[in-house]
Amino acid sequence: MKGKLLFLIVLISLILAACGTEEAATPEAAVLPSDVPTAEPTTAPVEVATEPPAAPEPTVVPTEPPMPEPAEPVAGAEVAKTLRLPDLEGRTVVAVTGNDYTPLNFVDPLTGEAVGWEYDAVNEICRRLNCQVDWQVTAWDTMIAAVKEGQFDIGMDGITITDERKQEVDFSDPYMLSQQFMLVRADEDRFTTAAEFGANPDLLIGSQTGTTNFYTAVYEVLDGDEANPRIKLFENFGAAVQALIAGDVDMVLMDAASSKGYIGANPDELKLVGDPLGSEEFGFIFTPESDLVSPFNAAIQSMKEDGFLDHLNTRWFFLYDPSAQ
Repeated sequence: MKGKLLFLIVLISLILAACGTEEAATPEAAVLPSDVPTAEPTTAPVEVATEPPAAPEPTVVPTEPPMPEPAEPVAGAEVAKTLRLPDLEGRTVVAVTGNDYTPLNFVDPLTGEAVGWEYDAVNEICRRLNCQVDWQVTAWDTMIAAVKEGQFDIGMDGITITDERKQEVDFSDPYMLSQQFMLVRADEDRFTTAAEFGANPDLLIGSQTGTTNFYTAVYEVLDGDEANPRIKLFENFGAAVQALIAGDVDMVLMDAASSKGYIGANPDELKLVGDPLGSEEFGFIFTPESDLVSPFNAAIQSMKEDGFLDHLNTRWFFLYDPSAQ
């Protein structure tokens, strides 16, 4: 009996031990699956989370190039103004002037060098167009005809643009606007207006034939007669001014710029009186149908835009001192 009882106790103990082992194994097995899946999803999301930020990068890259593109044309626009100027490939341009129109073109008495506003302007134009200037000198009264016939490529001498002259030669765009004034001796007190001058038959005008100054004197100061003996003609304006200083004539019509040059050279002998009698535009002249007109116009426009013409005006009309010794 006791043996059976002992056997039952041992059997029950074994059964309980076996159940305890299975229950203990169950939590361990539960831990293992939970650890592994937990670790795997935790790591996987980290890898997935780092990849999406990299995905927007392609979106940023294509948007960056368009940003500098608008800036490039703006920066290039300034350069393009110069690049768009025609290239004359070192071509020689024969230019003629009179060396008789201070301060546009004249011989500096101190250096003997031919200088002036127009010299500087054309030299700069050829620098921009890649051409070489061959400077020549001729008298005003033959200049327009010589350029028309092709003896020279371009001419300048403070030449006013008129419809009549356009029938003979081609003009550039205007490079200067000028007004005509009455240049008189410093002690002149007999007149201050064109009307007062015209009313006094004793007063004489010095001028140069074929110039707008001459025609202004004839039609706006005197009676419209181009043969009026009150007009004394000279080879150039320099000679007319010398006649004025000497008392041989009483007035010379001249643009403000040139008048300033002569007054600067003779500060105690000359002055301007009255209001301007008219405005005129100066232009370069070319042989008819010249292929230089368009390139020169482009260069003149570029010099207006970048301030080079203003620089020339300041240099020759305000800084240059003709009376300096």
